[in-house]
Amino acid sequence: MKKKIFEQIVLLYSIIKWFILATIIGIIVGLSTTIFLKLLNLSINFTNNFYFYFLLLPVVFFLNIILTKYVVPEAEGHGTEKVIEAIHKRNGKMNPLMVPIKLFTTILTLALGGSAGKEGPCAQIGAGLSSMFADIFKFNDTDRKKLVICGISAGFASVFGTPIAGVIFGLEVLVVGTIMYDVLLPSFISGIIAFEVSSFLGIKYSYYHMALPSEFTNIFPLILLSGIFFGLCSFFLIEVLNSFNLLSKKINIWKPLKGLIGGMALIVLTFIFSTQFLGLGLNTIEDSLKGMDIVWYAFIIKIVFTAITLNFGGSGGILTPIFFIGSTSGVLFAKIFGLNIYSSFFAAIGMAALLAGAANTPISASIMAVELFGVGIAPYASIACIISFLITGHRSVYPSQMLGFKKSILIDVEVGKEINTINPEAKIQNSKLLKFIFDRINKNKPE
Repeated sequence: MKKKIFEQIVLLYSIIKWFILATIIGIIVGLSTTIFLKLLNLSINFTNNFYFYFLLLPVVFFLNIILTKYVVPEAEGHGTEKVIEAIHKRNGKMNPLMVPIKLFTTILTLALGGSAGKEGPCAQIGAGLSSMFADIFKFNDTDRKKLVICGISAGFASVFGTPIAGVIFGLEVLVVGTIMYDVLLPSFISGIIAFEVSSFLGIKYSYYHMALPSEFTNIFPLILLSGIFFGLCSFFLIEVLNSFNLLSKKINIWKPLKGLIGGMALIVLTFIFSTQFLGLGLNTIEDSLKGMDIVWYAFIIKIVFTAITLNFGGSGGILTPIFFIGSTSGVLFAKIFGLNIYSSFFAAIGMAALLAGAANTPISASIMAVELFGVGIAPYASIACIISFLITGHRSVYPSQMLGFKKSILIDVEVGKEINTINPEAKIQNSKLLKFIFDRINKNKPE
């Protein structure tokens, strides 16, 4: 009996301890997110007064690379990736200088037209401040790791106004197929408090009323097809990002000069395709969700703009571009099947499903759809998200993600490794049908 009582006392102590710590992290991250978002909005509003503001992109990318290469390498690229790496390899230990550098480089990138997102910096700044908090009060490695995960979840929860999805995303994105239940309570506490702090301090969030199809049975087959379509789109996004990363590495010059090349490339592309694909692209996302007409190739051009930005000196996140790519590809899907009346519906499905596939986070993506568009979209979004997640395969926009399970027993892949180090191989000999299909394909190949 005494052992049982002692167990309950220990658990109660743990709950109280993490309630207090998570509350502090939530307040810190809520404040930092508010400061970042307000500075970002002021900067964007200022630079947008100048028609050719994007002409400074080469200088911005050059300066960003100088700062990250010689001062804080952890601030390079899209922030979430570096945080995942820090958690898996250094128990969440992060360089304190990363916080001001990441804030500065991201605002500079987005204000002057770099195609990136605002969520990665919020997560990285939140994680960095949590790591500093752990160092100041001399927490051990296990507690520091938990605090940093709380910082990530709080950053995601407060940046988009989706506290539940943000918290789950912060836990789900670390290991594919696994959620860390030992950090569930503190992550929820820190995430919800960060969201409430940001809301109280004046950060406004956008929510959308979505017209839903009247007949589930009529739309259900199209939901299955859309999941496959968005999975292929996320596959394409990841492959393009990887290709531009390899291209950047092959250009054997002083790294800051690559920033000049990337910036010049974006200037040329902007004159060809317009300023629509620069910056956050929030106006295009809103137009897609309102059912307005979008050029069919919008998602492809956004992928190219984002790949150049993140691989040639730009600083920022990847999720806002994913929302742009997902919503605009959703409009295209509706056009392909003559469903213009449901254009906004498939734009919403696309936002969630592309996130599920590209980031390997089907649960948080499904919840995000509910928080943004209402509970009625839940059955449609969840199916599309899971299919997209599976179709994307064993790859991710976050190469440092750990693989926690195989997406099919017919694929041979090493679990427990970083996604960027694995080499999946199909085991078609274990399926008679697949073996027959592949044999027919090989038989029909020209000699």
